[in-house]
Amino acid sequence: MSKYKKFIPVNTPLINSQDALVVSKTIKSGWVSSEGPSVKEFENKLSKFLNRKFGCAVSSGTAALEIAIRSLDLKKNDEVIMPSFTIISNAMAIVKSLAKPILVDVNLDTWNIKIEDIEKKITKKTKCLMIPHIYGLSNDMDKILKIAKKYNLYLIEDAAEVLGLKYKNKFCGSFGDISILSFYANKHITTGEGGMLLTNNKNLNNKFKDYRNLCFGSKKNRFNHYDISWNYRYTNIQAALGLNQLKRINKIVKRKHEIGDYYYKHFKNIKNIILQPNKLSYCKNIYWVFGIVIKKNNKNKINEVISKLAKRNIGTRPFFWPMHKQDAFKNKGLFKGIRLPNSEFIAKNGFYLPSGLGLSLKELKFVKDTVISVLKH
Repeated sequence: MSKYKKFIPVNTPLINSQDALVVSKTIKSGWVSSEGPSVKEFENKLSKFLNRKFGCAVSSGTAALEIAIRSLDLKKNDEVIMPSFTIISNAMAIVKSLAKPILVDVNLDTWNIKIEDIEKKITKKTKCLMIPHIYGLSNDMDKILKIAKKYNLYLIEDAAEVLGLKYKNKFCGSFGDISILSFYANKHITTGEGGMLLTNNKNLNNKFKDYRNLCFGSKKNRFNHYDISWNYRYTNIQAALGLNQLKRINKIVKRKHEIGDYYYKHFKNIKNIILQPNKLSYCKNIYWVFGIVIKKNNKNKINEVISKLAKRNIGTRPFFWPMHKQDAFKNKGLFKGIRLPNSEFIAKNGFYLPSGLGLSLKELKFVKDTVISVLKH
């Protein structure tokens, strides 16, 4: 099979002429820092969209996670339960705070946390659940919320990969004591970099705003900072771009469904691969990325598949690497002797395909045809 005329990356953001225009106007206005009016407007409109009382825009999704953990006033060795199969930012935020991440395996089909294993990991030191929705598919939040309530635990919902997705009739990003979003280049709304914390708790929101901005002192002595924190501010330029993209969030969600549904329709009958469900009783996959896991008995090995696709100018990306296998944590003596077989298998055998909003129909069809050819031969 021939290769495509140009390389097809795993993600192509969709930045249109109107996006460029609002950014240009914002620059010309002189409001380029975090002091500009668009930041507050973006926080208000996005939190309203998700039925949240408060939003706090920050410099990245990682920054949002660090502020979220810090705002809960966790003590050294307090435990936070989370899945091993996720982006490292989740665990790093916990470790940096001197709290302790407690890892749970994921399901082989949904790739989300095994909810039935959470209670097995709860101890007297457990203070919080950190629950990311993986690759565009929601967790069963009713079950998560029930556990959090039963044991009086905080819930941090990582909705970075699911903006616009509904669990039952309620948007993801509206469930936790704190929910976080990301606006990185591959997210549904992108401002290059950026993130947001969402909550219904005014006191938490006040903490968010202080921690993102160096914990400045009172008006009487502004530069007497009352705590150690960060400069995780979000710029007015980014917020202006985010506001413009928020106007078309429904079109963005529709396009993500179209891409994911197209792949799923054509790949679902291929033997010896695992795909995330297209639908569950409580949600429809929004396909932040479209992932494929190669089963053990598949004659095609993952490296061979990725190599063949690369030769045809199709970009791929390996799956997240489990937290208990990360050198960054091994070097600190964390997670010794832990085995989480589903997380390990998915990570070793999973990859995802081009699925960004800027993917053309011609590119989409070429990727589909090539993947079928590679996996069936």
